This record gives sequence, C-alpha cells and structure tokens, in this order.
Amino acid sequence: MTVIGYLQALLAMALALSVLMAMAWVVQQRSGNSGWVDTIWTFSVGLVGALGAIWPAAGAMPNVRQWLVAGLVAVWSLRLGSHVAVRSRGIADDPRYAEYARQWGADAPRRMFLFLQQQAWGSIPLVFAMFVAAHAPASELRLQDYLGILVLFTGIAGEALADAQLKAFRSDPTNKGKVCDAGLWRWSRHPNYFFEWVCWLSYPVIALSPDNPWGLASLLAPALMYWFLVHVTGIPPLEQQMLQSRGARYRDYQARTSKFFPLPRSR
Repeated sequence: MTVIGYLQALLAMALALSVLMAMAWVVQQRSGNSGWVDTIWTFSVGLVGALGAIWPAAGAMPNVRQWLVAGLVAVWSLRLGSHVAVRSRGIADDPRYAEYARQWGADAPRRMFLFLQQQAWGSIPLVFAMFVAAHAPASELRLQDYLGILVLFTGIAGEALADAQLKAFRSDPTNKGKVCDAGLWRWSRHPNYFFEWVCWLSYPVIALSPDNPWGLASLLAPALMYWFLVHVTGIPPLEQQMLQSRGARYRDYQARTSKFFPLPRSR
C-alpha cells in the first residue's frame, strides 16, 4: 500500500470516530447517563478498527491477516463493550463524568461534546495500530501473528477474570464498604486496566518487522493506552472516588498494593 493509501485510510478512520463520538454525546445528553459513553467508545473503536483492518489494499481482496486482525478487534470490542454496557445499565450516571459535569456547570453540554471529540481524535493511533498490523506486507501468517493472538487472548482472559472477581466481591453483602483485595486484586489495584493494556500489545507484536516501516506506528497504541489508563481517564479519577468512599481502608490498600503492574505486596 502506498503512502497515499495509508493517509486516505487514516483520514477515513478519523472522520468515522468523530461522527461516532458525536453520536455518543447525543445519547449521553438524552439519557442523562454518561456511562453509555464508554460503551459507545468501545464499540466505535472496534467497528472502525475492524473495518480498517479489511480496508482493501490496492484494490485487492482482504488477505488472511486482515481477516485475522479484524476478528481479534471484534472479539476485544464485543467482550469489553458488552461488559461496560451491562455495568452502565445498573447505574444512574458514571461518577467520573458526573464530576466533570459538576465542575463545568452550565457549560457542561458544550464541554462534554469537545471532551468526546478529544477522545475520538485520541483514538486515532489505536485504530491505526490495528490497520498497520492488518496490512503487514507478508502474504502468509508468521509466528509473530500467532504470538499476537496469544497476547490478545491473554489480555482478554485476565481482564475478564479481574472483572468477575470484583463482581463476586461486590455481590457479597458482607463486603459492603470494604476494598476488594482478593485474587488478581491482591497483586494490582487495577488488574482489569493492566490486562486491557496487555491487549494493545498484540498489534505491535503483529506489525513490527523489518519489511514493515509503518509497524513502528503501532507502538503508539500501547503507549497511549498506558498514558490514558494510568495518568488521565482511568486510575486518577477512580482512585479519587475510592478514597472518598472508602477512606482509610483504600489508603491502606494503596500502601501495600501495586498501582498497575501485578507485583508482590508490600508489607
């Protein structure tokens, strides 16, 4: 694929993400539940990423790797999107976005629209990593393609296990007001975020090769996702909320448990 072809695909994916997140804003405004924003974002990235993966190269039909990457993207999106959708149905509003709206005051609708457009444009490197991985030059599947499958399914399995352990902990009435530190949550304060990040390592594994100079762009996906999860929209607002609701119990949990990467506990 030529440079022009890559740039055309990049522009198309960027516009699609912008439109889809504008639709997320409409849903959020009409429903009053900003929890649906994350659901729509997940399905939007999955849809755009999968379509980008099977984007025809020089008019040729999609090859086996393109279909493989599209399938990986779809599995990730459906698993995470359905989980977030079920969670969103059970809440009146997402506390993180609700706090933003409180800070923005009367300007909240406009600020929310701009915020979601920032999410759309910030997601461009993510879908481009999928695109680059799918369009690697080699015509046949290689060992690293199978390794990429293993990495993605490891991330999905780990995230699903962490979500299930947290759900089981919260469903026990005796744990009300307590902090989950069982299973994977003994090793990391956010094992679900960690394994979500692992999923994004699969695309560089597939894309990086000496014959694919565009493969370097795929490294932006795990780097950007780490920054989002650890420093922006993931851990900081969630931990602030947990400190407000759990107080000293959560501070004690912070002191003895790794923030992101699973590590042995501190004494």
